[in-house]
Amino acid sequence: MGTDHQAEIAGLAERFHQKFGMQPRIFQAPGRVNLIGEHTDYNDGFVLPAAIQFQTTVAIASRKDDKLVLHSENYGEGTEFSMEHLPASARKHWSDYVIAVARQLQDRGTLPPGANMLIYGDVPQGAGLSSSASLEVAVCTALLDAARASMDGTEIAKLCQRAENEFVRARCGIMDQFVSLHARQDQALLLDCRTLEYQLVPLPEEVRLVVCNTMVHHSVAAGEYNQRRKECEQGARFFAGKRPGVKALRDVSLAEFRAFAAELPETIQRRCRHVISENARVLEAGEALRLRDLERVGRLMRESHESMRDDFQISCRELDVMVELAEKRKGVYGARMTGGGFGGCTINLVNREQVEAFCAAIAHGYERATSKQPEVYVCTAGDGARRAV
Repeated sequence: MGTDHQAEIAGLAERFHQKFGMQPRIFQAPGRVNLIGEHTDYNDGFVLPAAIQFQTTVAIASRKDDKLVLHSENYGEGTEFSMEHLPASARKHWSDYVIAVARQLQDRGTLPPGANMLIYGDVPQGAGLSSSASLEVAVCTALLDAARASMDGTEIAKLCQRAENEFVRARCGIMDQFVSLHARQDQALLLDCRTLEYQLVPLPEEVRLVVCNTMVHHSVAAGEYNQRRKECEQGARFFAGKRPGVKALRDVSLAEFRAFAAELPETIQRRCRHVISENARVLEAGEALRLRDLERVGRLMRESHESMRDDFQISCRELDVMVELAEKRKGVYGARMTGGGFGGCTINLVNREQVEAFCAAIAHGYERATSKQPEVYVCTAGDGARRAV
């Protein structure tokens, strides 16, 4: 752990002590960037994400009463609840994610009697880098520790996904929570979202993950995300009528899609084509990374972006501009949008020797084209959730 990071942890612990008069334990969970495999996770498909250095950090100490006292340093505000009478529905407030996790733990009988929590996160919000899953995982690991309970990483990921699906009403898949728990330094994680089996895939040492934030913000709870899910489910039902055993689009091959695509409404046909072809690209990209075939990885990333733009229709002008600018730069192996879409970030695989020039050129070119000033983050793949103090 670097000295700057240690200082941040120590500072949070000191502020917790000043606020609550107690020494906390501190837990962290990272955000993530998805190299390839968009909108495949909730279709029981394949994804290839990596954790990044942005984190949600939660300081916690138990209370003797039944209060859950929360304070967010990002929002500069606090709120509190009775553990015995947690809200039954979301309020469209940052605390919804904490309550969602607490209710799931309560159902399991693994919630502490009371707790003080101080929360700080530096995962850019609304950027498609999984700030919500990072918060859920950090809160869950902290509350489990306060309750002197334990769960394995996969069970925590499932619990946090349920929390977001059922309480926040964002129908996310399992990818974000899973990689926030199971990620490892310098490796991407190839995940089968049906079986939850995964393989760690080393990232070549000459590659840096450069994330370019368009500064166009989105919310995955918005209607477009849930609408895409419904359209995929409609497509899966169609193919289930053609072949027994189809439970999700993951079960449909490209050959089967081509054989029956003409019978689908055009919009559903586009959605299915993206998901089915994207699953194939993820598996090929994982193999290409193992072989250090970065040219092939880059081609697959480009095809992925085109598919999201044209078939899944979740890109926007700013994302397209960012990808086009990146593809013109020396040392760029691949570029594509990442995350739920309609804004957010692109992910770029860049040769480490070209990173500085790439960042400067992208920032300048994007601002000229859009009049928006982007944020550019140079990342390396990091570890999953852990106790920091």
